[in-house]
Amino acid sequence: MEFRHLKYFVVLAEELHFGRAAKRLAISQPPLSLNIQQLEASLGASLFERNSKSVKLTPAGIAFRDVALRLLAEAEEGKEKVRQIAKGAGSRVRIGMVGSMLFRELPERLTAFQKLHPRVDIVLSEGNSSEQVDALIRGQIDLAFVHTARMPRELSKALYASEPFVWCLPANHRAAAKKAIDLGLLSDEPLVMFSRGASPDYYQRILALCEEQGLQPTVRHEVRHWLSVVSLVSKGMGIALVPSALAGAGISGVKFVPVGASRYRSEVYAVWDERQMPAVLPTLIQALNKP
Repeated sequence: MEFRHLKYFVVLAEELHFGRAAKRLAISQPPLSLNIQQLEASLGASLFERNSKSVKLTPAGIAFRDVALRLLAEAEEGKEKVRQIAKGAGSRVRIGMVGSMLFRELPERLTAFQKLHPRVDIVLSEGNSSEQVDALIRGQIDLAFVHTARMPRELSKALYASEPFVWCLPANHRAAAKKAIDLGLLSDEPLVMFSRGASPDYYQRILALCEEQGLQPTVRHEVRHWLSVVSLVSKGMGIALVPSALAGAGISGVKFVPVGASRYRSEVYAVWDERQMPAVLPTLIQALNKP
């Protein structure tokens, strides 16, 4: 018995006329008759009473009609479920992120994606770069946004954002109103840094940028979140070099001033493990990386 047989049987059971049923199925009468005979042979029972004037369901046919309808409905439900899974419906995507992603349009892009894929369940968690890489390898998250390009070979990555660094200064700093920084005004200032332990790459990049600019800073404070860096600066605890996206954080008491030309930039990478990922993840990554 094949699903083709079930479909032919149900249509004939509804029409009770071989000509009309064949026309509805877009086939000729002989193939319809043959398929009904094959179905009856596989079941070992006659499903229709046939004569030159009429076609009627037998008691076995009446009983089998409900079975056939249920099987066809379940088959269609199964096909639809597979199609929806392929599109990402019912999927759960666990995303790790550094806190500064809140100011790099990630929430807005996720909101736009979920409008197109309302049945995708997105779960966000915050962590530093090394924590997220470990979580990816352990299968605890599906997608990470990190501040480093150095990855284990088994992970895939794509550049999500590249932006300049800017000086973050207390609002009342003597250089805060300047369009360009005179390094002499910053030479004695303590530096507030993103923690070396949280992101060694970022820590070294900022020190290299200071050296490139001719500044030898004293690192006074290290914290694990960019918002903590900006908050400490707002309290007059020092100055900082931060990604330009942090200018949108809305923290009062600070000014952001451009850095001179530099080869060092703040970069964020989307990272995932192709060996273990939800089916919808490639679609999500493509949507998030649109300019």
